[in-house]
Amino acid sequence: MSRVKELQKSLFGGNTSNARQFGMIFTLVAIVLLFEILTGGLTLNPGNLISLVSQYSYILLLAIGMLMVIVAGHIDLSVGSVAAFVGIVVAQVMQDYAVPWFLAVLIGLAVGAVIGAWQGFWVAYVGVPAFIVTLAGMMLFRGGNQFIGNANTIPVPEGFRVIGSGFLPEVGPDTGYNNLTLLLGLVVCVAVVVREWRGRRTRREMGADAAPMWISVIRVAVPLAVIVFATLQFAGGRVGTSFPVSGIILGVLVVIYSFITRNTAGGRHIYAVGGNARAAELSGVKLKRVNFMVMMNMSVLAALAGMIFVARSAASGPQDGIGWELDAIAAVFIGGAAVSGGLGTISGSIVGGLVMAVLNNGLQLLGVGSDRVQIIKGLVLLLAVAFDVYNKKQGRFSVIDSLMRPFRRDTPTGPASSSEAGQERGKSPVAG
Repeated sequence: MSRVKELQKSLFGGNTSNARQFGMIFTLVAIVLLFEILTGGLTLNPGNLISLVSQYSYILLLAIGMLMVIVAGHIDLSVGSVAAFVGIVVAQVMQDYAVPWFLAVLIGLAVGAVIGAWQGFWVAYVGVPAFIVTLAGMMLFRGGNQFIGNANTIPVPEGFRVIGSGFLPEVGPDTGYNNLTLLLGLVVCVAVVVREWRGRRTRREMGADAAPMWISVIRVAVPLAVIVFATLQFAGGRVGTSFPVSGIILGVLVVIYSFITRNTAGGRHIYAVGGNARAAELSGVKLKRVNFMVMMNMSVLAALAGMIFVARSAASGPQDGIGWELDAIAAVFIGGAAVSGGLGTISGSIVGGLVMAVLNNGLQLLGVGSDRVQIIKGLVLLLAVAFDVYNKKQGRFSVIDSLMRPFRRDTPTGPASSSEAGQERGKSPVAG
């Protein structure tokens, strides 16, 4: 086997060398490079990268929760309204009752949990479709936002703004860079190397053939190059800025939820329910509990996203959260989730969200009007999914399938046929 084919097999599951096998990761890189050229180098400018993470971290947070909802076979249309409602509640309690900001954050998360429990009850225990429940929630909590705030803008204190507009502080000697951002980049680089090393060691212990060392070097070198470049850009911004606190929150949640979906029984049960709810229930999965928890989790993350947005905006207003659910849903589907449920990854959804964020940011840098931005984003979503559906029908290469392979541990595996795959998804989580 040639080295090219060996690399294809190790990285992309043996598919053809067609560039489409890079999936949405390839698309993201292509869009970044395109806008970098069209904007004369503004896209990868430190200030723009910092702004990009700060502006879109709340949408990526929503994409994490929405991925789990869609994998379970549901949809949540209320996330934008829930975020706005929690934002106005938190702003109101800090203004009227002088509640400390850290306590206000806990109150906001608690309100999100109560809302999620309310919606989860109707979906899981009453049996009302999530589409209807969350459509009602979208209207209910949008009205609640305007009722509580009296359609006014409510400012938030300086301390609260840290979670949305704060950065890693300057510490240590003057290196010309933000030292904590450099340290963060170093930690991520070490994690990439350790993950590859542990993967090779595990394969050897199991008696499986490990990939050639040169392939492991490529798998480590490419992400390391990206991480080092990004670290220097974030650390080298203007004085007073560095990697955003909201980006730290997002990164921590990505790691936590990736672990949950890959390595816990609860995470496997979500995929089992989405793949074949009946088979999952017969295998011992508590269907109602899973549906309840994914809806509740989504509202908690929506509450957090709403607070981050309010903190960044320095005030809560009646227009907060409008259209957020559409951006989150688009990110999940562009990232490779199946419309019917059962398939999708946290990492894929983040990549899908970044595609939409970079597209939106690049068009704004080019001075494209908001009306045309919405048109282009809608066409990108439609064409991305339609093209993949067409390839599946023709038995050709599928972007979604290729995107799943590099992260195949995120989703259950099963036999080739759809019926057997559904049954396997229903059984594998219980089997451990």
